[in-house]
Amino acid sequence: MSDNTQEYLVQVHTTTTQNTIVTPLEEVVTPLDNTSSKNVSGEGRKVVSEKKKIVGVFYKGNEYAKLNPDFVGCVEGALGIREWLESQGHQYIVTDDKEGPDSELERNLPDAHVVISTPFHPAYVTAERIKKAKNLELLLTAGIGSDHIDLKAASAAGITVAEVTGSNVVSVAEDELMRILILIRNFLPGYHQSVNGEWNVAGIAHRAYDLEGKTVGTVGAGRIGKLLLQRLKPFNCNLLYFDRIRMDPGLEKEIGANFEEDLDAMLPKCDVIVINTPLTEQTRGLFDKDKISKCKKGVLIVNNARGAIMDTQAVADACSNGHVAGYSGDVWFPQPAPKDHPWRYMPNHAMTPHVSGTTIDAQLRYAAGVKDMLDRHFRGEDFPEQNYIVKEGQLASQYR
Repeated sequence: MSDNTQEYLVQVHTTTTQNTIVTPLEEVVTPLDNTSSKNVSGEGRKVVSEKKKIVGVFYKGNEYAKLNPDFVGCVEGALGIREWLESQGHQYIVTDDKEGPDSELERNLPDAHVVISTPFHPAYVTAERIKKAKNLELLLTAGIGSDHIDLKAASAAGITVAEVTGSNVVSVAEDELMRILILIRNFLPGYHQSVNGEWNVAGIAHRAYDLEGKTVGTVGAGRIGKLLLQRLKPFNCNLLYFDRIRMDPGLEKEIGANFEEDLDAMLPKCDVIVINTPLTEQTRGLFDKDKISKCKKGVLIVNNARGAIMDTQAVADACSNGHVAGYSGDVWFPQPAPKDHPWRYMPNHAMTPHVSGTTIDAQLRYAAGVKDMLDRHFRGEDFPEQNYIVKEGQLASQYR
């Protein structure tokens, strides 16, 4: 038994169901001394005797779960924190079953203290669900982006919402750069020719371009937007950005990006547009038919931010009529995307499931961040300030 758990003798029984891994609170938890709610001498640790019910909602790893020991972001991997939680006597339920009144998530909400969710398989925590969760204290996002939570309802209920800020920004920025190149070089038709036994250079080359010299604009220049611009600089592009906050002049000069005060004025200048803004009440449906019409004919759009920022049908129509020459991203609405989602069937797209921010490296970072915040929560300590989305009833500035 580790030094951190010497205060308790814990016997844990674990059961597994088809979609859910459950550790019921049928363990025997015996304090070995009377320090269960005091600071432990020499360690400065506060051992909290109250046991919590934690519900994690992640995507299933299935046959891939055992192929990589660092694959912790799936149900089977459970963020790698099961043993740690169980050693303290907490109940940890992990599931991918999140939709509908009979889902595992719904059944476990009424007495849950903490819900951990992820943007890659979002558990939509609505106002209705928050009302049912009478014991809910904390909503954690394993990753970044907490728009799957009704933040106003969480705020009104006094629930803390936090995410692992910065945990996968490099992963997403790299993925955006990849998608830009895939679109501008017309990569996918060539790939399909290769696997289909075809050879038609003209079918690829007639709409393949160099990235050098093109104008690339990012809508939003937060952590991911800045990283993307930095990675684009060596390609000798004309870089533009639109954001509610202008960069520090020194950083702006270093990156070589120009600030645009008016989004509508920036759009027609861009050969490539990348969406890097959070989903808020102001950005939901921002790129509708009218906004897309302001873009240059033949524009390429990359969106790894949130699917609901785009008008689904407007994007599909623009790809079909050629106003948008290519669209790529990994975010949809809703998620998982239904089989009849229009983006699956529109021409000139390079869509994937929501994967950019859940690389193995990113999983290890956001798993460590979740563990750190849980540990702080159990001790009654504050999180790193940048991780808070809702704290003491106040929303983070990007969601106001």
